[in-house]
Amino acid sequence: MRTTNFSNFTNIGKLYHIMRVEKELMFKNEAYQIIGAAMAVHNELGSGMREIVYGDALEIEFKLRGIPFQREQTFNVFYKGVELQHKFKCDFICFKNIIVELKAEKGLTDIDRSQIINYLKITKCPLGILINFGESSLMYERYVCTKD
Repeated sequence: MRTTNFSNFTNIGKLYHIMRVEKELMFKNEAYQIIGAAMAVHNELGSGMREIVYGDALEIEFKLRGIPFQREQTFNVFYKGVELQHKFKCDFICFKNIIVELKAEKGLTDIDRSQIINYLKITKCPLGILINFGESSLMYERYVCTKD
């Protein structure tokens, strides 16, 4: 698991605080199951596929493992109290409160990290897992969102 400097993420807002280190891992067993499923997909397919292919395979793996999920659920986005025309879709929500965002890139970027942080902010989900299938080994990062 990689650590990230969050000093560039000034747009998160005052209501939320993203933590990299947790005293007690939040949703430890659930996250373990999700990451295990992702590892199985990566072991089978390797790197080099498109993100959507990994999503399809992960959906099958979630079903095989009995992991409850919703795929590509749409959420409204508001600006100054006004609902915006365009929505966002997260790749998966597992166990009703864990955002799972998939990537298939050479490496994760600050834009990818910013995206999952904003997804946590919008959905008010307490945990996000950013998974990258694009490297020779599966890479993932956990993000915790807590209200101040």
